[in-house]
Amino acid sequence: MRQIVVKQIERPMLRGEDEDLQWLCNSLGIGEGRDVERVAPRVLFSLLDHQPHEKGLPVDIIARDLAVSSSRINHHIRNLVDAGAVYRHKRLIYLRGNSLRSMVQEIRKDVLRMLDDLELAAAEIDKAFGIVQR
Repeated sequence: MRQIVVKQIERPMLRGEDEDLQWLCNSLGIGEGRDVERVAPRVLFSLLDHQPHEKGLPVDIIARDLAVSSSRINHHIRNLVDAGAVYRHKRLIYLRGNSLRSMVQEIRKDVLRMLDDLELAAAEIDKAFGIVQR
């Protein structure tokens, strides 16, 4: 199951790479809820810090970078995978699209596919209820 969250949040006036990335994460619902230490956004920071030299990172490197247990990192990576921000391949974690811009473009495609499916289902339900599409 994929859960993509998109929130319209005003971009901060004081901008730097940390603030911008935090705003991007907040806009995508990454690192919210019980993630009081903001581990999920820090995973993205770690992946970005290792770009472009390394394509993917093993969980233990991310855990070491963030001084967080591998099991906690794995939990947050599962959530980031569900959000469409990262993916796993052969024990390595990759930023989806290899850049934040590409990641957002891929998430946009995911959302459009989901909305297309919803629209088709809605049309079928309308038809079943005899509602004419205008």
